[in-house]
Amino acid sequence: MRAYEVILKKRDGKRLEGREIEFMIDGYTNGSIPDYQMAAFLMAVFIRGMAPEETTALTLAMLRSGDTIDLGAIGRRTVDKHSTGGVGDKTSLVLAPIVAASGIPIPMMSGRGLGHSGGTLDKLESIPGFRTDLTEQQFVDAIRKTGLAIIGQTRSLAPADKKIYMLRDVTATVDSIPLICGSIMSKKLAAGPDAFVFDIKTGNGAFMSTMPMAEELARTMTAVAKNAGKDVVTLITDMNQPMGREIGNALEIRETIRALRGECPQDLKELVLGLAQWMMVFGGAAKDVEEGYRIAEENLANGKGLEKFRQLVAQQGGDPSVVDNPDLLPTAGHSEEIAAEADGFLGSVDTLEVGLCGVALGAGRDSVEAVIDMAVGFTVNKKIGDPVRKGESLITVHYNDRKKADAIRDRLRRAFVVRKEAAKRPPMIYKVIEP
Repeated sequence: MRAYEVILKKRDGKRLEGREIEFMIDGYTNGSIPDYQMAAFLMAVFIRGMAPEETTALTLAMLRSGDTIDLGAIGRRTVDKHSTGGVGDKTSLVLAPIVAASGIPIPMMSGRGLGHSGGTLDKLESIPGFRTDLTEQQFVDAIRKTGLAIIGQTRSLAPADKKIYMLRDVTATVDSIPLICGSIMSKKLAAGPDAFVFDIKTGNGAFMSTMPMAEELARTMTAVAKNAGKDVVTLITDMNQPMGREIGNALEIRETIRALRGECPQDLKELVLGLAQWMMVFGGAAKDVEEGYRIAEENLANGKGLEKFRQLVAQQGGDPSVVDNPDLLPTAGHSEEIAAEADGFLGSVDTLEVGLCGVALGAGRDSVEAVIDMAVGFTVNKKIGDPVRKGESLITVHYNDRKKADAIRDRLRRAFVVRKEAAKRPPMIYKVIEP
């Protein structure tokens, strides 16, 4: 068997056998298949898609490329959450602490920025000293001690996904349902939780930009998790505008801290509680979603979530004093307002364009080797449906490089559309999909 033959077969729209998919994954993991051939394979999958059996085979091949973590020693049911990502999406950073505050262990394996979307690991690493590279044993020990740990993939857990994840980011193959499912589920299954809550985003800032695409991914991931013997629920949620107010790594940590102090933007709060209620049920802290919602809301307001976040920061080597003094986080040297040019209401936001502008500013990666500027980003001052006066700020640009800021100014201005008529605010949660 040769990689060329497998690529050709998928390029021509034929169904691959499990052994062919495993050959490609194993070969790329061990280095016998080079980047350029895997890139061609990924593009063939992107264009031609995969049948459910192929997606399952892909997921299992990526899972078997490394070790799995046994969380049995923790002694309680563990629950994880994963999102397909978006612009300004710091949901995990608020969600995980308020759920863990109720005694539910949260083993969270997260990713870095991908395409135009930010990454949970990058955001956490804007905290001085914070480590996301714990060993598997340190990961388990941290969960046993604090009830919460957020790490990146270790070298031994789904190593195929780690390599492929980086390659997808720079080959325009991010928004492929089989590849997304394989990526998410391989590392999630490897981390060993008992239950999953998935957040599949749809809208102009999501990888699944249409509802049919989001539903297809949601049902695919739900089925894979169920077949693996896990409790699972999937929410389809909105990404037609940035989440919350802040975009950028350190800026989003600041917003996380404010949210855990009880100053949570309404859209972020709605999503966090909508996800948390299911995690409370799966983890045994609530008998139903109504009780789960109430407990999560209390933990968001009473400071328990904030304290758990403080413990997380300290446990993983970060400076816990940032929780009390967010000014210790990286701060951009300059800021600039993008103002409205007419009276009216904010009608729409080109969220993808805002995300791409963030990458151009330095808040994300446009190549595997790119270095992120943790301080830069945006503050969104108007949300869809808000009244706008001419000259009012739509978005604040926090920058360190004047040339980069100049290059995106007009793009940002065009991304925020002001209309005369008031626009309807999009719902935060569209659908809940259970097995």
